[in-house]
Amino acid sequence: MNEFTYSYPVKIHFGEGAAAKHLPSELAKVGKEVAEFSGIMSNPTYAKVQEGVAFARKEKVDFILAVGGGSVVDCCKIISVQANLAEDIWEYECTGHMVHTEFIPMGAVVTVSGTGAEQNNGAVITNEEKRIKGAVLGAFAQFAVLDPAYTKQVPFCQVVSGAFDTLSHCMETYFGRLQDVTISDEINEAVMRNVIRNIRMLIQDHGDMRARSELMWASAMAENGILKIGKITDFQGHQIEHQLGAYTNCNHGMGLAVIHPALYRHIYKENLVRFVRFAIEVWKVDCSGKEPETVALEGIQALADFIKEIGLPTTFTEMGITDETILKAVADTCNISAGCCKKLDREEILEILRECL
Repeated sequence: MNEFTYSYPVKIHFGEGAAAKHLPSELAKVGKEVAEFSGIMSNPTYAKVQEGVAFARKEKVDFILAVGGGSVVDCCKIISVQANLAEDIWEYECTGHMVHTEFIPMGAVVTVSGTGAEQNNGAVITNEEKRIKGAVLGAFAQFAVLDPAYTKQVPFCQVVSGAFDTLSHCMETYFGRLQDVTISDEINEAVMRNVIRNIRMLIQDHGDMRARSELMWASAMAENGILKIGKITDFQGHQIEHQLGAYTNCNHGMGLAVIHPALYRHIYKENLVRFVRFAIEVWKVDCSGKEPETVALEGIQALADFIKEIGLPTTFTEMGITDETILKAVADTCNISAGCCKKLDREEILEILRECL
């Protein structure tokens, strides 16, 4: 993929060497002293957000440059809004249902792709006290630098996990409503095929920069809004995994890899036409002489086989999660998505989680 600059609404500087080429001009308008805030963990916590807020206020920060993967970007997005908000942002948004619109301006340099966090203003934060991992709204980055060369510094298992997160974003948009096929859906099918192909290519050659480049832009495409135009997205799989993460601090992409096939076997009948199309257009399942339900199930099995092929876990046990009481807590507390083609109840969510063991 060739170098380009793209804005929707975040300005994107893409390509090898993009940071060296574009950061000087983007940061020239800042012209300030630099103070470093470090230690943002995967699955960033609300406590870490508040630590960053105290740091930003003490140092009188007036621009934030988030350098890292989705966890760093998400944490910085919420620091940027909480620093300018007197009220507690968790209560302000989650209880008061209000959104603050004053932020510390920020940019992002993405070093781990998969979440697409740099493309939007949503952030997934774990409130350890409340045992909730959920979305909070913060700032949009003014610009983001996407240099695929940075992903070579990341453990390969995280590269694959992040790429599966991208695929899951596509699927959870694709299986939402409305169910008519739109140009957004057809673009989505192409992005999903691209992710599948390039994960396979990268597994064959970890140094394949073309594959890394494609996966980094696919991550952005999955979350820059284009695939969601005209859609009410599903994201029930994410809601379940988020709460699993709240109780276990597990790897996000790996949790999604385990959950999705089991979830889809529970919901496919309520969106059968779309699951059949998914099987044919994304996984190239031969539908000749087969009943639609058979084709849909073969597509879900192709997804499950792919997860195993690329070395991601297929059970919670493989992830070290074996306590069934945790699964009940997850089922009892996870958000139930309005966009899911089948309205799940907590008993069925628990059944899905048990099937994942």
